[in-house]
Amino acid sequence: MKKEIWFGLSIMAMVVLAAFVLLPPVSEMTNGHLGLLMLALVVVAIMLGFPTAFTLMGMGMIFAWIAYRSQNPSLAVDQTLDLMVQRTYSVMSNDVLISIPLFVFMGYLIERANLIEKLFKSMHLATARVPGSLAVATIITCAIFATATGIVGAVVTLMGLLALPAMLRAGYSVQLSAGAITAGGCLGILIPPSVMLIVYGATAGVSVVKLYAGAFFPGIMLASLYVLYVIVIAKWKPHLAPPMSAEERLVPLPPVNQHIAESISDKALVGLISALKGKRNANVSTQEIFKQLGITLLPLITVVLLSSLVYFKLTAPLVVEANEGVVAMGGGIESSESTEAESNISGLQEPEAMGELKAPTSTDEAPQTLGGSVSEPPTAIVAKEVSSEASNAVAVTDAAKSVVAEPEVQERRDAPQGFWISMGIVGVLLFIFYAYFSFVRLEIFKMLLGSFFPLAIMILAVLGTIVFGLATPTEAAAIGSLGGLLLAAAYRRLNFTVMKESVYLTAKTSAMVCWLFVGSSIFSAAFALLGGQELINTWVLSMDLTPVQFMILAQVVIFLLGWPLEWTEIIVIFMPIFVPLLPHFGIDPLFFGLLVALNLQTAFLSPPVAMAAFYLKGVSPPHVTLNQIFAGMLPFMAIQVFAIILLYNFPAIGLWLPEVLYK
Repeated sequence: MKKEIWFGLSIMAMVVLAAFVLLPPVSEMTNGHLGLLMLALVVVAIMLGFPTAFTLMGMGMIFAWIAYRSQNPSLAVDQTLDLMVQRTYSVMSNDVLISIPLFVFMGYLIERANLIEKLFKSMHLATARVPGSLAVATIITCAIFATATGIVGAVVTLMGLLALPAMLRAGYSVQLSAGAITAGGCLGILIPPSVMLIVYGATAGVSVVKLYAGAFFPGIMLASLYVLYVIVIAKWKPHLAPPMSAEERLVPLPPVNQHIAESISDKALVGLISALKGKRNANVSTQEIFKQLGITLLPLITVVLLSSLVYFKLTAPLVVEANEGVVAMGGGIESSESTEAESNISGLQEPEAMGELKAPTSTDEAPQTLGGSVSEPPTAIVAKEVSSEASNAVAVTDAAKSVVAEPEVQERRDAPQGFWISMGIVGVLLFIFYAYFSFVRLEIFKMLLGSFFPLAIMILAVLGTIVFGLATPTEAAAIGSLGGLLLAAAYRRLNFTVMKESVYLTAKTSAMVCWLFVGSSIFSAAFALLGGQELINTWVLSMDLTPVQFMILAQVVIFLLGWPLEWTEIIVIFMPIFVPLLPHFGIDPLFFGLLVALNLQTAFLSPPVAMAAFYLKGVSPPHVTLNQIFAGMLPFMAIQVFAIILLYNFPAIGLWLPEVLYK
């Protein structure tokens, strides 16, 4: 029997043995102990190969019936069936889950657009002078393609067919080649848009938008650590990753560029501009020169456009609203006096205080006269004064409204000094870029335009609309699906067969995820009914752990669970156990989710259930053994642990972007 099978059986035996050792005798068991027994049995059943979703549903319903039967045996069956229906309906009515089939559909379309071969070739040539260029290009290609598709199995399989033979022919170590492919392919479950983050957000009740924003820099950090490790190994032990030969770095030039490079200059910008002068372009089409020149100037045009947007944003004038007239509008002195006078005229004033009683005025008294003329009644005099004051108040109010309606617009502000310093640095970098931008690099740049940039633009469009609040994850997923359709059509891969396969696989994957959620919901409900969650909470709190100790304990448990289980089982089964404990220790569920997302990379790289290893073994040459693939994974697992430590000690890596965008 193989070592891997023995290892798996020993892990399962340890789980069963721990359940019987830690649990009390049957006569002393409570419902809480039954919940822990259910948890152990689920883990063993999944490790034996039973379907995860239906195992969770079956165990959940059986133990839910046991919990209800202990309270009211006559209603146990009805209550269990009601629980199943309610949990299923609550999961299916979750709006966040709508984005899963759309993202999966986008991934399958991009996978079938045959972009990965062009992307790998262009990345290989672009990194030709970097130590370990083939492995570096493999990691970058896997990261980009895994981000666009989110399907680990597809990325590892395709890169195993494409990159592994190329690296083995170049003399690369089997372990380094296998580790680069499997580790790079697993980045898709961390870097947004990731289905795993959606599942965690729906399970833990955390905003998917904030999770996407928070996971962006940790994902880039982990990919950068992979690349740095490969470069260091290639420099330290060149026999593990030999450099590319001059023949392999050779890029054939089109006849037009070849003629200009030989007759004028091998620098693209200088040669193309010089070819437009006088008789030098006699043998070259002017239209073709302008076409090549436009492609050459694309980086400069992009920098100018972005710099202009930043400049106009920084120098936009401030709009200051005037405050004059606010008192008059909001009931100032004049308006309050006029209101009081009007109320006195109408006879609706309040009675005077009891301590200031006056003699009543006789209504039969004749009006007073002065100089033989008849004076107006006092009420008429008051009315005239009130009307004049009211008209003045209205005039003041209208003036105030006009002042407020016309805000004072200042002149455009001066750009800060940091902007001009940044522009100076960018200008120097552009000068250096074009000084070394040869026609060979122009051809590589055109290859990147046809493979890397379409994917990058689509990914940034999807992430940008989510992160900056322009669209919900579901709406952004719809944009991504449309982008996948357009990419497949642009590369002439959109046909009935591709659409049929993509729709079928999307439906299959989405059904699996949804049933997994239903099973997890029923299982969690049964676990709570039995009191298992309360028992675990009491046990953890009784240890009197500090937040740091609890965080270490949780991450170690998740790391160990990643060996026998996949990330889906870990999230849907164990996250509902950990998340209720976070408020007691003052831990942000968002930060905890980012640590878990980094930690769950081990679920695809840790034996014996390292699915990435089995994907790669299925397409690798016969002499590549599973033990060699596992050995190649181990250094990258150590890098993942180091990344978790970095993120824990520097939380701003994951929390800075969400805090800036969603204050």
